[in-house]
Amino acid sequence: MATRSAAKAHRQSIKRRLRNRAVKSATKTAIKRANDVIAGGDFDAAREAVRIAISSLDRAARKGVLHPNNAGRHKSRLLLRYNASVAALQTPVAERPARKEKQGTAKAATPKEAKSSAKTSGKTSKGAKRAPVKKPKR
Repeated sequence: MATRSAAKAHRQSIKRRLRNRAVKSATKTAIKRANDVIAGGDFDAAREAVRIAISSLDRAARKGVLHPNNAGRHKSRLLLRYNASVAALQTPVAERPARKEKQGTAKAATPKEAKSSAKTSGKTSKGAKRAPVKKPKR
């Protein structure tokens, strides 16, 4: 090291890195355990594992190991997965709704929409593109 202060900063960064690695590793383990329990299907154990994982993520964000948005993203995804599994467990198979089609599929326009678009010849309907307007030259 060039100076004593640089050497001290380096020693401090090594200690900080080891602490951060321990926190990050514990957080990753908690998330992984929660995902495994959710996949297993045990409702009570999953709730407890998710609670521990969220607490671990919050702690890591508070200490500065993880960015708060990163922790929030992981919590959101974990809760979405947990809520989906709980909903799947609570809804009987016979009552589950059929899959919805995506919005971009071929869907014929209703006659009402066709009439309204014919009436408004100067206006465009939602989603339709207008012809480009030419600007006068200066």
